[in-house]
Amino acid sequence: MKAVVIQAFGSPEGLALIDLPTPAPAAGQVLIATQAIGVGGADAVIRSGALAAYGFEEGHIPGSEVAGIVIAAGDGVDTSWIGQRVWAFTGVGGGYVEQAIAPVEEIIPLPAKLSAVDAVTLGSSGVVAHFGLSHARFAPGESVLVRGAAGSIGIMTVQLAARGGAGAVAVTTSSAERGERLRELGATHVLDRSGEGSADAPTGYDVVIDVVAGADLPSFFGKLNPNGRLVVVGAVGGQPPADFGTTMMAAFRKSMSFATFSADTVAGPCRRAVRTEQFAAASRGELHTVVHEVLPLDQAVSAHRKMDAGEVFGRIVLTP
Repeated sequence: MKAVVIQAFGSPEGLALIDLPTPAPAAGQVLIATQAIGVGGADAVIRSGALAAYGFEEGHIPGSEVAGIVIAAGDGVDTSWIGQRVWAFTGVGGGYVEQAIAPVEEIIPLPAKLSAVDAVTLGSSGVVAHFGLSHARFAPGESVLVRGAAGSIGIMTVQLAARGGAGAVAVTTSSAERGERLRELGATHVLDRSGEGSADAPTGYDVVIDVVAGADLPSFFGKLNPNGRLVVVGAVGGQPPADFGTTMMAAFRKSMSFATFSADTVAGPCRRAVRTEQFAAASRGELHTVVHEVLPLDQAVSAHRKMDAGEVFGRIVLTP
């Protein structure tokens, strides 16, 4: 089968399309003939080599979510899964392939009206957005700022905050055009990347959901209301400064909170229930997926170049 691997950490040119044997599912696993493969920000961070210290090595296959048809089942797996259209979480890698392995507990059947492309645009991002807001203790009427709203996680956070009755949903983004598209999805105020640029925007926010992190993270503590909460759900901008917490301490009397959030800390049945509900909502047109572009698997390098250049609004999807 065809697969994309990281042959050399660094630029997108380190990705290569190679031939690998078709894997066989072990006990508790299924084999999926992929129809769509999500390209995520984490894939680009891993490819860059920034996470090499966490055990990622050259030869790694990127990608964590796929959608397609179950074509084989390992021992202990109900064979009725074979032939079903599913979304699947493959783990920290293994997704950029023609046939993917996934644990049976990490697959979800797809509604008939939901495409494979839409499934991998929503599957991971929707869960992160849902539980990220929950982790921030978001409540109806509160003001929310989504930092880095043009990616799939940010887009879903905007929609869920608006659906959840936010008093205001501000977004940071890189252009007026993107801002208008985010308004169509529920944003009420559009800011530049520094969090400025709208005279009528709230002067402070109860919740900041941050997909970016990076060097500018500390400045966003200054945008929190008293008792405000900032939750980092991604780090596409890299690590924050080592002393970022001193900014919070300087505003000690505001009782602000900072947290990180990873969907790994949510119990599997809870993730499954939310994904199932979100897939159903998307199939009814109540949640909207935003697909930047669909590219063949052999153009993974091009997909990563676009991500590195900041060109992507929504999600790029690869197809075998």
